[in-house]
Amino acid sequence: MKRALKAEWSKTWTDPGTIWLLAGLVVATLAVSAVTIAATRCPASGCGEDPSKVSLAGIYLGQVITAVLGVLAIGTEYSTGMIRVSLTAVPQRLELLAAKTLVLAGPALLASTLAVGACRLAAWLVLPGHGFTAAHGFELGSAGQWDASFRTVLYLVLITTLSLGVTAVVRDTAVSIGVVLGLLFLFPVLASAIRDQALQRHLEQISPLFAGQDTQATTGLSSLPLSPWPALGVVALWAAGALILGALALHLRDA
Repeated sequence: MKRALKAEWSKTWTDPGTIWLLAGLVVATLAVSAVTIAATRCPASGCGEDPSKVSLAGIYLGQVITAVLGVLAIGTEYSTGMIRVSLTAVPQRLELLAAKTLVLAGPALLASTLAVGACRLAAWLVLPGHGFTAAHGFELGSAGQWDASFRTVLYLVLITTLSLGVTAVVRDTAVSIGVVLGLLFLFPVLASAIRDQALQRHLEQISPLFAGQDTQATTGLSSLPLSPWPALGVVALWAAGALILGALALHLRDA
């Protein structure tokens, strides 16, 4: 396993696309969040905005970048045929997938932490001047805000690993990106098209995208389809399921 981790680490960091995607995650997430923060106001009469979701609005775009990062981690090997070389060097296929997952999760965790931290800093500097103050019931430095940040970082890492598992099954970069984005955005489309409120709520509860949004919440928790920590658990189940299917596909099928 130690040799597999070293090999995957070398492959990951000698690919210039990795650096660009990680940098893009930080920059794009912060840019969208900064625009949202600058445009959001809380009037003296009160507002229903959750400052946590305002601060982390850029995650909506950032998750797409993390999804692409997870897809390319193994998709490029299938597209170039390098997967055969990898399997020759590491014949234990489950060991290879585990090494890829661990090596990918580390940089994704670091970049996600930087992205979320930068968004929180921007919110801390700007939102109080826009009415999000303790007098209006907002505590930007509260434990709840820190918990939401921690959950959001984990959400981005889980989306990365989910994408890796999906690509191990699909084995095609373009199709894998389509499948992952479909998993993220199909449920919201279906939920908006269905009038049955009970079914709509069930779709929101199993949707990884809705769950990701719920992990950011710090206000109005009783009205959410899922409370923040169970919502993160839903995303973890999606990621675990994708990795299990990817492991089975890698173990049972020829390269």
